Amino acid sequence: MPEPVTPFKASPAAAPPTRRLRIGIEAQRLFRPHKHGMDIVALELIRNLQQLDHDNEYFIFVKPDSDHGVLQATANFHIVEVPGGPYPLWEQVLLPRAARKAQVDLLHCTSNTAPLRPGMPLVLTLHDIIYLEPLDLRRGSWYQRAGNLYRRWNVPRVVPHCERVLTVSAFEQARIEQRLPGTKGRVEVVYNSAGEQFQRISDPAALAAAKARYKLPDRFIFFLANTDPKKNLRGVLQALAILKKQGQLQCKLVMLDYPESALLAVLNELQAPDLRADIQLCGYVPNKELPLLYNLAEIFLYPSLRESFGIPILEAMGCGTPVITSNTSSMPEVAGDAALLVAPFKPETIAAAILQLQNSPAERARLAQLGLERVQRFSWRETARQVLRVYEEVSARH
Repeated sequence: MPEPVTPFKASPAAAPPTRRLRIGIEAQRLFRPHKHGMDIVALELIRNLQQLDHDNEYFIFVKPDSDHGVLQATANFHIVEVPGGPYPLWEQVLLPRAARKAQVDLLHCTSNTAPLRPGMPLVLTLHDIIYLEPLDLRRGSWYQRAGNLYRRWNVPRVVPHCERVLTVSAFEQARIEQRLPGTKGRVEVVYNSAGEQFQRISDPAALAAAKARYKLPDRFIFFLANTDPKKNLRGVLQALAILKKQGQLQCKLVMLDYPESALLAVLNELQAPDLRADIQLCGYVPNKELPLLYNLAEIFLYPSLRESFGIPILEAMGCGTPVITSNTSSMPEVAGDAALLVAPFKPETIAAAILQLQNSPAERARLAQLGLERVQRFSWRETARQVLRVYEEVSARH
């Protein structure tokens, strides 16, 4: 297991820019109502830059959608809505056109891909290159498969043209440099964090209301499922089946963002349809509601097959929830010694970790305290400081 790291060393104060920069940030999906990992990272980055940088001028390029209130314009932060068709057309044609019209000095694309001919210096956040790896993830939805095909086409072509490539863990940095020749020394790690709302909640009325709203059981394991195969639903269900067969399954599994029909199909494939009674499906839960569910959970389960970072690990730790996660890819780097690490391809190790925590209040308390200490090493404000430094360094060369 990799040694736990200290993610952040505070950045030195950035030198005042020699001129006011015009910085473009691509945040195409920021206004969509159902946000996921990369959307949350872009939102936290922009919010913290708003608080940190009053000198430069920003243009946030988004696609129109219903969640307008998630980000407010300020004196030096302009929200530019760019209507358009499918993602490749929006990114390759409409985004660079809007960026040129705004006369930005550089464009930061935040979600793995970027226009091949932007017409200005380009910074790319390359969260991961999972779609370039041989791991069989073909069981995902058609939308996920189409997105991966576009990334496989775009990323190897656009990375050589980027002034700077940012990624979110040392593990992913090594993977990128290994897979994409010519990137060694050009990829910089800027860690993610967890939002300030992910903390212990002591309001019993708020917790009781959430428990009633989502029909949560008294004791439950929290699992952020979706149809992406890397989330390892099959391994989780196999682990639960092991515990149920042993008569040791004391907690229900609460799953988010997973359709009933897809769950039943997996259970039938695993020949474990009786597990359905031990699973509570909650649908999509808004990000602002997640801290309530973390606080109510007895265990947070995150045994992914592959992650570039793993923000939910820190979200659970901030809420004082003991974490079980994987001993692969970036997850030991993020969790350090503050979680139980399991082999995600071996369901019996997941089952053993669940059994250990559900039977030991003392072990749950120990991990909860370690998690509360671990999460303090990460900061969205420090993320924003490091990204701002990159903007200024890139602009200084042009």
